[in-house]
Amino acid sequence: MTVGFIMMCHTALDRAAEVARFWADAGCPLVVHVDRRTSAEEYDGLVAALSDLEIVSFSRRYACDWGTWSLVAATQSAAEQLLARHERLRHVFLASGACLPLRPAEELIGYLDARPNTDFIESVTTADVGWTIGGLNYERFTLRFPFSWRKRRKLFDFYVRLQRRFGFKRRVPPGIVPHLGSQWWCLTRRTLSAILEDPARKAHDRYFQRVWIPDESYFQTLARLYSTEIESRSLTLSKFDFQGKPHIFYDDHLQLLRRSDCFVARKIWPRADRLYRTFLAPASEQAARAEPNPGKIDRLFAKAVERRTRGRAGLYMQSRYPRRDHENGKTCAPYSVFHGFSDLFESFDIWLSKTIGGRVHGHVFGPERAEFAGGETIFNGALSDNATLRDYNPKSFLTNLIWNTRGERQCFQFSPRDNQECNWFMATDPNAQISVLSGTWAVPLSRANMNFSDIRKEAARLQKLEMEHLDILRTMYVKARVRIWTMAEFIENPMEHLQTVIDEIRPRGARQPIEAPKMVDLTGFGQFLQSLKNQGMQPTVMGDFAVSAEPDRPSRDRGRPYLVR
Repeated sequence: MTVGFIMMCHTALDRAAEVARFWADAGCPLVVHVDRRTSAEEYDGLVAALSDLEIVSFSRRYACDWGTWSLVAATQSAAEQLLARHERLRHVFLASGACLPLRPAEELIGYLDARPNTDFIESVTTADVGWTIGGLNYERFTLRFPFSWRKRRKLFDFYVRLQRRFGFKRRVPPGIVPHLGSQWWCLTRRTLSAILEDPARKAHDRYFQRVWIPDESYFQTLARLYSTEIESRSLTLSKFDFQGKPHIFYDDHLQLLRRSDCFVARKIWPRADRLYRTFLAPASEQAARAEPNPGKIDRLFAKAVERRTRGRAGLYMQSRYPRRDHENGKTCAPYSVFHGFSDLFESFDIWLSKTIGGRVHGHVFGPERAEFAGGETIFNGALSDNATLRDYNPKSFLTNLIWNTRGERQCFQFSPRDNQECNWFMATDPNAQISVLSGTWAVPLSRANMNFSDIRKEAARLQKLEMEHLDILRTMYVKARVRIWTMAEFIENPMEHLQTVIDEIRPRGARQPIEAPKMVDLTGFGQFLQSLKNQGMQPTVMGDFAVSAEPDRPSRDRGRPYLVR
């Protein structure tokens, strides 16, 4: 026998029994430690299940808490028992009850036989560690941690702050250079026995009892004192998320685990029947493997971490709602906003839909309802046109609209009369294309059957709202593609400006528009603006309009189409 196992168990003891029998059948002795808080009934059941295996024994039980010395003490006790009972052991492999062998035990034995003096333990100096969570790298060795981080978090944090405030620092024992690494290792008998029999062990133990998470530093540090050949890696595949929590492997990870070529993996879901059935099968039923290389699957885990931390662009859900301005993309696809066009052109949405060959919405943020294309009341993803539901969270309404129609560019109308809560959101969204005709809101007012005093008040209100929107679109924080024209500037050559916007929506080479959208009758509009001025309201966002019967137009026959060259 060349390798023995220490198994640290606390739950799913039936699975631990299967794994223990797998190793014992290959002639590998085991010492099993069961958490003292595990019920006597479960413990007795495990003992009975393994009672026919003479090379399996049980060590003194400790109540083990995460990140505390109890885990190291339990490992020490089990290691001493294993070394004392099996003098021919050359390597000791530390595993948990949630570990699963991925390759036949004979392959592990052969692998270690070819490396009789090699210690496999991840051991990295604190300066090179990039995976620690919580901001405690070297401080975990210089401060005291008598309180459980999980059970007494407030007291833990208070005591850390107190020590920092008064500059308290513990002295690292002479000759020790703190190292960190995975707690799952495979050490040679010579190195492990040197750690356990060191004359300075009491001093070492006393020091590490107040180190934070000592099971990730005790053996990792002391192995550097006695090992002649260390490979700073673990033979156990274990992956952690960005919070430092271990990934759990399920049945659908079967091929992923095979590709790693590792000898052992954790943490396995206890009900992953397919994994246990496949990997605990006889050696003859398993294919030959190559050198362990967990790096082959690191790319998938990196993608999982990115998806977990950043999410998908434009996808919002209750459990993953991002902090403001920390989203991985506000929306998932490009979209176009036409501000003021529907007031200047008749049936602009129909014309634009024909021109780009897609659906174009009306005022989706309109005061009465969301004007979906085709007059629909329920749109993709069960979006309702109800204004009350929309205005409960307008940003989510917009992101849902874009997400639910992925692959189809969304275009919609906008004006100062609409809900303005998304102005900043759209302006800072790189997916947005915002085209603005300022001042067109005055066209419907010029034909409104209202008292002129009410018209003046409404004009002042709309102009204020539009100017606030324009101020947003002119800030340094804008990431959207923004074009702004005054009404007077635009009507001088409308198709040239429209063609520029349309070319961004669909590439050139597709069918070009053969007619301009029909412009509303602007007769008397200049006089209307002058009347507003005479009543004390100064219209400033329309541009310069002469007080005449009709402003200059590119063509007096408004209904006649013309070619765009």
